[in-house]
This record gives sequence, structure tokens and C-alpha cells, in this order.
Amino acid sequence: MSTTSSPSSFWSRLLRLALFAGLLGALLSGCGYNDFQTRDEATKAASGEVVNQYQRRADLIPNLVNTVKGYASHEKDTLEAVTRARAAATSFQITPEVLNNPAAFQKFQQVQGELSGALSRLMVVSEKYPDLKADTSFRDLQSQLEGTENRITVARQRYIVTVQEYNVLARSFPSNLTAMVFGYQVKPSFTVENEKAISTAPTVNFGK
Repeated sequence: MSTTSSPSSFWSRLLRLALFAGLLGALLSGCGYNDFQTRDEATKAASGEVVNQYQRRADLIPNLVNTVKGYASHEKDTLEAVTRARAAATSFQITPEVLNNPAAFQKFQQVQGELSGALSRLMVVSEKYPDLKADTSFRDLQSQLEGTENRITVARQRYIVTVQEYNVLARSFPSNLTAMVFGYQVKPSFTVENEKAISTAPTVNFGK
């Protein structure tokens, strides 16, 4: 006896599969699955911009330190503190795991905050040296640093907003059920305490 399926049976199974796929897609869309995809990608893009701006700041520091050293080489402790803080910040690898792990994200905030503090102290020390403040290279670097700090603030604020939108979705019913099924956990963001510590850009405009 032949066990070959008839054409009508094949098309019937194909139709059932298509209906099932359509139903599954509708269910996933209705329960917020697609929204999670969109907002998760948005948080990744926003975090990437924060990291890019922090890297831009880190790239300015070697020239800044060398310029200050030329006029204030005996300010050894301050210069070394900036160098150490930059090394700690740039060696901290930002991965998706870090962005989803509260403890790791707190460490990320900490190293960047320490670099902000070290830069602020360097700028305060620099005020004691009129020749340094008049140096063209130094003034160009301070202008670039000021602009970068402003971009960091903007990028960080955008990240806070995108994470907030994602977290609202992850906590709200019925999309929270989707979050549990697919493992979409609430993401950490910059804390109020951290904002107080690092949202104030170093004072770099000595022309005022």
C-alpha cells in the first residue's frame, strides 16, 4: 500500500502551518514582543552614543595632560590621578552584559565619575598658571573638552529616557508576561547620586 500523501493533504498541512505562524505572529505582536525588540535596540543605540562620547573625552586627555605638564610639571599628583582615572575608564569594557547587570553598570558609572572628578581637579590646578591658560593648544583642548562634556550630558539623558521606556514596558501588564517568558529584564540606569557626581562638567572656560 502506498503511503504517499495526497496533494490535498499536503496543502492542508501547509495551510495549517501558515495559519499557526500568522496566529503566533499576532500573539507575539499583541503581547509586546515586537515592542521589546524595538526598545531594546533603542537602548543599545543610546548606550553606544554614551560610550562614544566618553571615549571622545578619553582621547583628549593625553594631549591635555602633556600640555599641562609643560607648564606645571611639579603638579605630579594631579596629573597622575587623571592618567590613572583615564586608564581605569578606558580598560572597562562595555558589553550588553554590563548594561543589563546593575552591579557592573554601577562600576561603569563609578570609573567615569572618578575620571570626571580627576579632570575637575586638574582644571582647578591649571588656574594657577596664567601662561598655561594663554597657551593656544590648551585653550583648544579645553574648548573640545567642554563640548564633549556637553555631549556626554545629552547622550546620558537620552539613554535614561530610552531605558525608562523599556523598563515601563517590562513592568507593565500584559507585556511583563512576555518579559518573563523571553527573559527581558529591567535595565539599570544612571542613578540620582551618580548624576550629582558626574553630570557637572569640569570648569574649563577660563576666558570668562
